[in-house]
Amino acid sequence: MGEGKITMVDISEKPDVLRIAEAEGSIILKKETINAIKDKKIKKGDVFENAKLAAVNGVKYTPYVIFLAHPLQITNVDVKFDVDEAASKIKVVVTVKSIGKTGVELEALNGVFASLMAIWDLCKYLEKDESGQYPITKITDIRVVKKIKAPL
Repeated sequence: MGEGKITMVDISEKPDVLRIAEAEGSIILKKETINAIKDKKIKKGDVFENAKLAAVNGVKYTPYVIFLAHPLQITNVDVKFDVDEAASKIKVVVTVKSIGKTGVELEALNGVFASLMAIWDLCKYLEKDESGQYPITKITDIRVVKKIKAPL
């Protein structure tokens, strides 16, 4: 089980290359909540705008929550939402770009998670049952969809 030491990986000698990672994840909500989101009737405001800002912030703050992650210069964050009314879920897709020595998968994953958490927070008052529980609400299927590493 390792040597008991914790260290950041030295990436000094690696060349700068274009790094792109795409991650996704979903949140399952009540159909009524999905309708309230679409109709812009959520008390705290526009769910998608808030969740987009949360994703961007999640990407930028990854090294503060993943202690050995390298601080990166992020060159772009793209956030997309797909509402699947039949399945009563919202999928979040975050694509992160950087030019640097290490990949951006963690940043994309953290962006997805932050976005999904923002959706949960904005909608939780609609999701609770009479005893304050969340019988339907679930964050699921967070994963890296693809990553690209290309020379400059």
